[in-house]
Amino acid sequence: MNPDPAAVDTAVVGGGILGLATAWRLLSDRPGSRVVVLEKEKAVAHHQSGRNSNVLHAGVYYRPGSLKARTCREGKRRMEEFLAAEGLPWRRCGKLIVATAPEELPRLAELERRAAANGVEVRPLGAEELREREPAAAGIRALEVPESGITDYGAVCRRLAQRIAAAGGEVRLGVRVRRIEERRGAVRIATTAGDLEARLLVNCAGLHSDRVAARVGLRPAARIVPFRGEFFELTPAARARAGLERLLYPVPDPAFPFLGVHLTPTVTGGLHCGPNAVPALAREGYSWARVSPVDLAGTLTWPGTWRLARRFWRTGWGEVRRSLSRRAFARALARLLPGTTAADLVPAPAGVRAQALGRDGALIDDFLIQSTARTVHVLNAPSPAATAAFAIAARVAAAVAERRAG
Repeated sequence: MNPDPAAVDTAVVGGGILGLATAWRLLSDRPGSRVVVLEKEKAVAHHQSGRNSNVLHAGVYYRPGSLKARTCREGKRRMEEFLAAEGLPWRRCGKLIVATAPEELPRLAELERRAAANGVEVRPLGAEELREREPAAAGIRALEVPESGITDYGAVCRRLAQRIAAAGGEVRLGVRVRRIEERRGAVRIATTAGDLEARLLVNCAGLHSDRVAARVGLRPAARIVPFRGEFFELTPAARARAGLERLLYPVPDPAFPFLGVHLTPTVTGGLHCGPNAVPALAREGYSWARVSPVDLAGTLTWPGTWRLARRFWRTGWGEVRRSLSRRAFARALARLLPGTTAADLVPAPAGVRAQALGRDGALIDDFLIQSTARTVHVLNAPSPAATAAFAIAARVAAAVAERRAG
């Protein structure tokens, strides 16, 4: 680099909810410091933060003691406080996790145990109580999670960007990071909008977080392997017929870090369905037509990919079938909401989950944060990262403070 760089205190790579929440926390901790968010897209929340189910998770699913379990509870409280203070749309609608077959009952019991360990109130329901709550739903047993809710995380990101600017920070859109050089006293960053020098760098780049980490010489413990989640909306007639007031979820497979095709009321009055989980052919592959040879090669040359495929090929084929057939997708929904057909489904924007995969083929279930002397990297932050964003940001900010003091 041959720059005349403008020095900043902290550069944050990534304008999703974690990057923005972290930047805002850094400015709150050190008013007057110079914090810059670098986002390659023309808008914040362009990827995962703006393409998800918009659920406020209560913390039922996560292994007790895990970072997910701890930050979900703390983060949900902070997120609800932010939403209320900012006048953003949200509500606690509650969730029903529904078993539709006897073989799912042990897994439902394990979720009840985890909920108790994580301090989450749940209520076990029989089939009749389930129908009392949601007459259109079907199942033999369920867990009711009254604390679960819905919001609009895209709106949260846009408000955070405003708050960052008001606090003296910057969100630079359309700025792509080309190179990063970590030196003894600073991090030098070459971007498409010029060069930048920062005392510290935070990597919240989501789908590209492992690549950003590699640019400073860090060898991440896992590689990002993208999984596309496809969504539908119910037609107005089907939505009126269903009359759902609560989130309706299947019992997930504990070996697979996806929650299954579910139904989610939206803050705008719609009813969102999905997602499935299929391998994406690009890190930003929002359809089968989007293929990146570089991204695909990165996935196929990672040894964990083939180990994962051997373990879960049957599950994976079922997900692909639901991707290729709207009827198959509707059949998955009909287990929870009988009578749902392909004609009831209207396509909605897909999302891509940045899933960290270990060399051994293990899908990294917990949040993963690694650091160097002057950089902090969020390398795995799938659901419930949006719910937990403010709690994760607090931990990242603490790591930044340690490096600043060192």
